[in-house]
Amino acid sequence: MTESIRWGILATGGIAHAFTNDLVQNGHTVQAVGSRNQASAQVFAAEFGIGAAHASYEALVNDAEVDVIYVSTPHPFHAEHAALALNAGKHVLVEKSFTLNAREARQVVDLAASKNLLVMEAMWTRFLPHMVRIREILAAGTLGEVRSLLADHTQDLPDDPAHRLNSLELGGGALLDLGVYPVNFAHAVFGPPDSILASASFKATGADAQVATIFRYAGGQIATTFSASATLGPTSASIIGTHGRIDIAGVWYAPTSFRVLDNVGTVLEAFAPAEFTGRGMQFEAVEVEALIRAGRISSDVMPAEESVAVMTTLDAVRAQIGLRYPGE
Repeated sequence: MTESIRWGILATGGIAHAFTNDLVQNGHTVQAVGSRNQASAQVFAAEFGIGAAHASYEALVNDAEVDVIYVSTPHPFHAEHAALALNAGKHVLVEKSFTLNAREARQVVDLAASKNLLVMEAMWTRFLPHMVRIREILAAGTLGEVRSLLADHTQDLPDDPAHRLNSLELGGGALLDLGVYPVNFAHAVFGPPDSILASASFKATGADAQVATIFRYAGGQIATTFSASATLGPTSASIIGTHGRIDIAGVWYAPTSFRVLDNVGTVLEAFAPAEFTGRGMQFEAVEVEALIRAGRISSDVMPAEESVAVMTTLDAVRAQIGLRYPGE
């Protein structure tokens, strides 16, 4: 393998633009892009100065000059396209949610392991500077015994029934697009829940418009999450312990600040991220490249097995609210 890890971008939608922009601005090598047609691939390649534009995903994953594939298609195609890349011998970064359900997640992770290839979910939040520091604070025991977590992800998104976000056929709805963030955050802090209580309301298309969850853990801890696609809330989060709490400013899952307070309200730490170029998605790319160079196939920060566990939790939430996707 050459010294530079060479990226291939599978699909050319909005999230692919955001990720590729961060790669290019921060000096990463984007070798190729693949789309379902030559025209869109060429437009994308021209925008970012990418040398190879492929007219199919198959051509992209079989490009010998590509080391790792970023899968950015809609949720129902993640497993298929991750497998396409893995079977072509490529490492894979899969956009969240990792797959449509836990069964698909298990298949992707097992396939990657069988081929000794890296697969990682693109949960960029875990790699951001404020989350790195929060993990250090929790590990140091600053909050005492951590007892609860509260997090919301609410946005006022398009109401067009034909939009991907409102289409059950494309895995649309608040849970997989928005709720995956606070659910993943709860997993990062407490692990898989011991019990789940969930409630939701729905749009006319059948897609979930609002989802609220309460997770309880074996040690008595509780996490609450809320996601909504038609209302904009504070999009903030808190982690609360016996000695104090961390309040993360909105938008908590993107680069932001936080404060650590003790039980009398004294500010123990006020964190603000240092300036950096781009949106912040490059940090997950740095992790992927470091793992590939080290010959590792799973991240300690976003383990492949934990992506399976998160999808298992999301499946349990969907079972409670009565949400099924076509073809399941």
